[in-house]
Amino acid sequence: MREDNSALKTRVLVVGGTGSLGRRIVTACLAEGHETYVLQRPEIGVDLEKVQLLHSFKRLGARLVEASFTDHQSLVSAVKQVDVVVSAMSGVHFRSHNILVQLKLVEAIKEAGNIKRFLPSEFEMDPPRMGHAIPPGRETFDQKMEVRNAIEMAGIPHTYIVGACFAAYFVGNLSQMGTLIPPKKKVNIYGDGNVKVVFADENDIAKYTAKTLNDPRTINKTVYLRPADNILTQMELVKIWEKLTGKELEKTNIFANDFLADIEGKSRSFIYIVTKQTFWIIFLLRLP
Repeated sequence: MREDNSALKTRVLVVGGTGSLGRRIVTACLAEGHETYVLQRPEIGVDLEKVQLLHSFKRLGARLVEASFTDHQSLVSAVKQVDVVVSAMSGVHFRSHNILVQLKLVEAIKEAGNIKRFLPSEFEMDPPRMGHAIPPGRETFDQKMEVRNAIEMAGIPHTYIVGACFAAYFVGNLSQMGTLIPPKKKVNIYGDGNVKVVFADENDIAKYTAKTLNDPRTINKTVYLRPADNILTQMELVKIWEKLTGKELEKTNIFANDFLADIEGKSRSFIYIVTKQTFWIIFLLRLP
């Protein structure tokens, strides 16, 4: 007998749906059969690429909901239309940095009173475990904790999805700073290169999100994305690349003190540019 999964589907609003991860979450939710809504903000203005992307979602079956973070009641009206809210708002400094804007979303969800679950913008490292992070990266973790605290104080059902290193930023470039292109001759190895890291394709992260958002086992829980075959050291990653290309790269080990001394000499704007990569490189170095 064919299983009826209709009861498992839900109405979900994706906030930040035009971003790198957000657009993948939208398509993953549609693929799961969820009734998918995408927040359309008037601030999008004349950004042609985002406007076209939103209309492509509509052609796939998504519904566009107009609301603004400067208009509280419009946010309340938007969330009243759905059961679950997923935020994929950017926390990356070289793009927009909108983590604390989610506090307005928390207030709207609290007033609406109908949301069965909220998934805030997380997806990377678990903020409570990042007490050792250094500025400016520390700012993002502190802000994510501020959002978590607001969610929990408001009594909003939630799920935090964390623990994966975005493959687009760290796999193709073999975890090199300041580039997304693989090195041709030389590669920097952080520490001894033998710290295990979880790498995950952004499309897979989106699929896990779409499957998690109405799973009763994950309510008020933190979900860690750890595909067994994707847990690799940097050295293992480099060796895979060397095998694929048939070329051995010249390796230079960068240790914690040298790494910190180097970024201290950079301008603050440079550090912001590499913030996402710095998060994970600090982890690879096992800084205290």
